[in-house]
Amino acid sequence: MKLFQTKLLFLCLAIHIGAFAQVFKTPTDYLNFVGKEQKTITRSMWNYTKAIAHSKSDRTVDAKRRVLVKSVERAIAKISRAQGYDGDDYKNKVLEHLTFNLNLLKQDYAKIIDLKEVSEQSYDFMEAYMLAQELADKKMEESQLEYETNFYAFANKHNVKIIEEAESDLSKKIAISNAVFKHYKEMYLKYFKVYINEVYLMEAIEKGDVGAIEQSASALSASAKEGLELLKGVELYKGDKSIVSATQAAFEFFIDEADNKMPVIINFLVMNEDFEAIKEAIENTPQKKRTKVQIDDYNEQVKKINKGVKDYNKINGELNTKRQTTLNKLNGANDRFLSKHIPNE
Repeated sequence: MKLFQTKLLFLCLAIHIGAFAQVFKTPTDYLNFVGKEQKTITRSMWNYTKAIAHSKSDRTVDAKRRVLVKSVERAIAKISRAQGYDGDDYKNKVLEHLTFNLNLLKQDYAKIIDLKEVSEQSYDFMEAYMLAQELADKKMEESQLEYETNFYAFANKHNVKIIEEAESDLSKKIAISNAVFKHYKEMYLKYFKVYINEVYLMEAIEKGDVGAIEQSASALSASAKEGLELLKGVELYKGDKSIVSATQAAFEFFIDEADNKMPVIINFLVMNEDFEAIKEAIENTPQKKRTKVQIDDYNEQVKKINKGVKDYNKINGELNTKRQTTLNKLNGANDRFLSKHIPNE
């Protein structure tokens, strides 16, 4: 956002912000007054939208939103009470901009917080959350661009020359950030569409439901293979393939998990069901009536189940370690991508 800074130079005008009153004698005075309020609010709005994407605490994010709402309301009240310069046309445009931001916070971003709370329950919920975020951020970008257009129109009308520092161009930073987040969100949705099938798979394993495990493993394998194909057509942001590569590795892990590791898990669970049936049968048979065949069969099953437990624990351990490593690499790639491409403050 192109706003006044302490280093801005004006034609033959001195800047003494602390001395500004509610009645303004020069356009410079008024622009500094409005700019000071607007700069703080817009930068806070931008930082808030980034916090939504990264914060793990919905309660913390919502608390920040409520504080920001109060800040915008105070700015609106302060500008409303002050006299405009050369009529109220520019003043009203500023107030419209701030009111628009206020509505974004109260409505759009409040809705985003609600959507985030349930986003990981299904792909549809995650998609709705991501889309709502993208639309709100786009609205903020367009509103900021309109504000700057009005800002410069007022300055030009009153022959106020503005010499700016490059770092003050916040609207461009917002536009760049939105493009960066667009790629990030696109990739995350592709990943989440596959990942949610692994969530269902883990739930089935926890319940020991062999039928559900087979169904979930099949869905996980199919979605991961489809995901790999979709990655081939992804448009990279500035040629950066870091997230694509990390997502590809995650999909390859899911395929290996579903196709190669789940059969071992399923075999053990089936074996365990058979063992429990044999165990129950022999325990319900009086010791004197147990046959040699029953006893030999039971002892043989004990050997098999003990080996099965070792294999099961080994596979589980390998899966847990590889899963954590893979997801850590993906999370790291996401963080580095955002840190690299989002403009510094």
